[in-house]
Amino acid sequence: MINIRIKEKTLKNSILAIQKQLGGELSEKWGEYVLEVDNDIAKGCMRFFNFNWGVSLVEINIIFFEEVTIATDISLVKPIHFLYCLNGSTKHRFKNEESFKELEQYHTAILAGCDASIEHVSLFPKGLHIELCSIQIKRLRFLKKRNNNVDYLSDKLNALFVNNNKEDNFSYYGSIDLKMADHVERLQNIDSEGIIRTLQMEGEVQQILSLFIEQHNNSENNIKNLVNLSKKELQTIRRQVEKIVEEPSKNYSLSSISRISGLSQAKLQEGFKFLYGKTVTEYIRHVRLEEARELISTSDLNISEIVYSIGFTSRSYFSKIFKEKYDVTPNDFRKEVHTLNIEKNE
Repeated sequence: MINIRIKEKTLKNSILAIQKQLGGELSEKWGEYVLEVDNDIAKGCMRFFNFNWGVSLVEINIIFFEEVTIATDISLVKPIHFLYCLNGSTKHRFKNEESFKELEQYHTAILAGCDASIEHVSLFPKGLHIELCSIQIKRLRFLKKRNNNVDYLSDKLNALFVNNNKEDNFSYYGSIDLKMADHVERLQNIDSEGIIRTLQMEGEVQQILSLFIEQHNNSENNIKNLVNLSKKELQTIRRQVEKIVEEPSKNYSLSSISRISGLSQAKLQEGFKFLYGKTVTEYIRHVRLEEARELISTSDLNISEIVYSIGFTSRSYFSKIFKEKYDVTPNDFRKEVHTLNIEKNE
């Protein structure tokens, strides 16, 4: 077992402490640090980013070939940790606890150590591909940001945010949340650069935090997810969604997806409504329109070519639903994009 202890005050020094134990190559660009490891200890990467409003992001996408624990001294800052496990599983305990609690795939946890000498201890098992998203909030700095009014949080979360001297440690292990998986994957797949990348990352982090808070508030108010689908069935629906996003032009239908997935049409409709707030048909149309908007913005294809490339057969129907969704016609949207590009280059 490899035991890593982090007591450093700065993000960079903490990353260097991890690198010292795991090895690998560390790079930095636009304030984002990436540690890539490919050796006998582990294979994968860790990504670190500090926002200027009291929030930091750590993304772990790695396989450890030995069991690894990372103990982080948080006594100086006492942040709130929001954890989401996209793949695999990991375990956590506070230093003063004897046993670990497991964070399984698609599950959430909110953790905050308040004792003066507290440490977070995370255990990563051997041989398991782990994808973990960790968002950390430095409470005092976060509360100074405009619009961060926490009065509307549940009593427990409100106390957690405003009472930095509370002595009891806080831990909340939530239920399965597949809506969050989509935002975590979008966060992973952002490929823009510079300020655009930072803004897109910030947007997804805010979305993820809102889902954490929503889930906890629902739990406190005994509001349960009214869905009669198993975790396996929800995972099957997510796989079908990934196919739709990857190839939006294919001739999808409720009956064909039902046949391929092995799920009844009723279960598919229930799952899509639960995960995305849309029927199957509405979701397919949403994906195609988002793809169309991207192509109008970035390609030289004319509108008719775009219509057929994303699976629509009627340009008039496409124009109608595009205007309904974005409040602008496809042609006018292209003109707006063209004008913006000219202004950028001037």
